Amino acid sequence: VQLQAFGGGLVQVGDSLRLSCTASGGTLGTGSVAWFRQTPGNEREYLVAIRWRPKATNYADSAKGRFTISSDNAKNTVYLQMNSLKPEDTAVYYCAADPRGWALSVLSASAHYTFWGQGTQVTVSS
Repeated sequence: VQLQAFGGGLVQVGDSLRLSCTASGGTLGTGSVAWFRQTPGNEREYLVAIRWRPKATNYADSAKGRFTISSDNAKNTVYLQMNSLKPEDTAVYYCAADPRGWALSVLSASAHYTFWGQGTQVTVSS
């Protein structure tokens, strides 16, 4: 499975962006998909994940209220809608997927994801 994350860019404080994660060679709508982000010199930060069977989402505190994960199974795509962006949201955003539907308590663990996209840069300018 190959993942491609795109939709990043340079935006202003308060703007919105929608990132997309598409898959080829596999189906996203069965296991687990997550979004992470990373800034230089820091560890990858978990944001949110979606699991299909049974359907559930899990948000990190940093993502609650402003970020929303959704999916379009027909397009084999998972989205990350980001609103009210702040300078501290500046990072490279990665999507990750795994064919297993992980328990909510472990969805945040990067080690549980087999496939990773290449990352898309989001820069929020003040």
